[in-house]
Amino acid sequence: MAGLYIHIPFCSKRCTYCDFYTEVAPDLIPILVNYIVKELNIRKDYLKNETISTIYFGGGTPSILSRDQFSEILNGIFAVFTVEENAEITFEANPDDLTVDFFDSIKHLPFNRISIGIQSFDDNDLKRINRRHTSDQAITAVKNAKNAGFDNISIDLIYGLPLQSIEDWEKQLDIALSLNIQHVSAYGLTYEEGTALWKQREKGLVKPIIDETMNEMYLLLVKKMKEKGFEAYEISNFALDGLRSKHNSSYWKQNSYLGIGPSAHSYDLVSRQWNVASIKAYISALENNTPYFEKEELTLYDSYNDYVMVSLRTSDGLDFDFLSSEFGQNLATYFLDNIRIYIENNSVIQSEKKYRLSPQGIMISNQILIQLIKV
Repeated sequence: MAGLYIHIPFCSKRCTYCDFYTEVAPDLIPILVNYIVKELNIRKDYLKNETISTIYFGGGTPSILSRDQFSEILNGIFAVFTVEENAEITFEANPDDLTVDFFDSIKHLPFNRISIGIQSFDDNDLKRINRRHTSDQAITAVKNAKNAGFDNISIDLIYGLPLQSIEDWEKQLDIALSLNIQHVSAYGLTYEEGTALWKQREKGLVKPIIDETMNEMYLLLVKKMKEKGFEAYEISNFALDGLRSKHNSSYWKQNSYLGIGPSAHSYDLVSRQWNVASIKAYISALENNTPYFEKEELTLYDSYNDYVMVSLRTSDGLDFDFLSSEFGQNLATYFLDNIRIYIENNSVIQSEKKYRLSPQGIMISNQILIQLIKV
């Protein structure tokens, strides 16, 4: 089974923390949709006839598309790929797009999961990071999605926002959990170089939350999620029973996937490809049948590092038998030699031949992973 990712690189405005490739260029949407369909046809053999089990529209802001534009891309997918009958089909959305009229317009499309980029239910937070919705719109968006028949709703939240306290973060979680959603992705704020937020920090206009408080916020997140029956199946992802994100899980399980659209990434188990991060360059290359992506053939060490880094972040953990058979005895020995100290200090939990991070290990996950990777 394989995954398909469609990158929709359009936003109505730029959030201060975002370093994804997006543009505020609504006039380019119709032509880009045409070229996304063209790329689908060009790349139809990339997955070697594997059945598509997940389709994910990410961005950017996919909910900026019209019903007809969604339909054009979905028709292009189903025309060239075999899609599993009960495939998980997700789109990301901004809350203010999710009106009753919007849901009426897409009700005949095959979407069965929605991921809503809420980030915060505090209007002051939302203004500081330049989000275009309000707290009331976020709550209404979830209600509209439910009324439209969605029973697999995920929301994104960010903790460690400027001036946010532990008490403020707890209020965010209480509001989120009162909405009876099925999945939460919660991320600690990072200051990515070149973003507006990074520049604000450099000028002293915002001050990062200290590490100790960030750790407290994360532990509170885990506690509140567990109390409401959510499984922490990956460091930043929490789901009710049976409602993990199948698409994201396929990344962590080393399944192959195809990325379509500007800046989208692809993986076929032996190499990685990434499309050019420019709408105009992407369109021009496809128009002239010239290369529009770069490619990296993976070494044994690359593949080992990828597996270690993603598997340890999940509740399923790292399977030592798989690591040994897939990457060989030398790397298996290297892994055991370097992880031993973290087992001894209870940062890593070993259960038979499975390894996963403990709650305290999550706090120092970067340190652990750096120690385990092979250069």
